[in-house]
Amino acid sequence: MALVHAGVVVLDCAEPEKLAEFYRELLEAEVADADANRVEIRAADGFRLALRRDVNTTAPSWPRPENSLQAHLEFVVEDLDAAERLIVSLGGRAVETREVTGPREERGYADPAGHSFTLRRGVPVGPKQG
Repeated sequence: MALVHAGVVVLDCAEPEKLAEFYRELLEAEVADADANRVEIRAADGFRLALRRDVNTTAPSWPRPENSLQAHLEFVVEDLDAAERLIVSLGGRAVETREVTGPREERGYADPAGHSFTLRRGVPVGPKQG
């Protein structure tokens, strides 16, 4: 038996209730646990995400080139356009601004608190380029 088990991804934010609602809607998840400073959601596939209150939090500044992207969430979708419409309707925004020719297999976004995440079709097969 493993000594350490996978836990939950935690994002710090000023208003965990609002951010939890964004991800709950996006992932069609349920609130698994909540208190005054933390809300955890669980998607049907078992993915767990917690939003923790941090009154001093500042939004990440990615994709500015002078700041390295330390981590981000990645979600797999079948229909990128439909998922993008949902994200925008929930208060998220697109952060990928470069022009791309042909079908885009990955798109970058920020949640309402500024955390970055990507949507991709399928599983990545190579290193990120650019």
